[in-house]
Amino acid sequence: MHNDQALLRRLEEVLIKGKPGLHAQLKMVPLPRPGQAVYTDVEETSVKAGVMILLYRRQTAWHLVLIRRPSTVLHHKDQISFPGGQIEPGEDFIQAALRETREEIGVPSERLRILGELTPLFIPPSNFCIYPVVAAADGPLSFTPQEEEVAEVIEVPLDHLLDPDTAHEETRTIRGETVSVPFYAHGGHKIWGATAMVLAEFLDVVRST
Repeated sequence: MHNDQALLRRLEEVLIKGKPGLHAQLKMVPLPRPGQAVYTDVEETSVKAGVMILLYRRQTAWHLVLIRRPSTVLHHKDQISFPGGQIEPGEDFIQAALRETREEIGVPSERLRILGELTPLFIPPSNFCIYPVVAAADGPLSFTPQEEEVAEVIEVPLDHLLDPDTAHEETRTIRGETVSVPFYAHGGHKIWGATAMVLAEFLDVVRST
């Protein structure tokens, strides 16, 4: 536990001092990029959402939780994402990320320690700008997914994501265009797009601790 607390303190320090930013995110961007705008360009016009990068212990290893969206949602159908959603009136992005984590996967906000924030990321196809919040749980977690928003809960060991062999690339046709898509592979899942870009920055933060 002592080493765990030391890691969390180091993560807090890195997130306060300075984040890797867009340079790290672009390691996992599909090419050609779907637009060149960054979050500072669209602060007044984008739809803002808070998302949760949640660290927790499962047995002896750190894990992150991701979710697969169902095919019935309006945006990002069938895609793998972090728990999160649109910021509601009167909320900031941390409050939104905590609320959505509670609603979507049943994790109480009081179980979580906020460590900091990553760099916001604009998603041109949906006009969403996501604000990633990094938090750690005070112990093991269990999840109660909200069926309307979550088709599957995916628990990913942090060490697996840190392994360079987890990152791959493939060619897809997206909106009629041939695109080179980098992704993280886990258990038959392909974690790509905005989720992979946020993960790339987070993993660089972890490596720097």
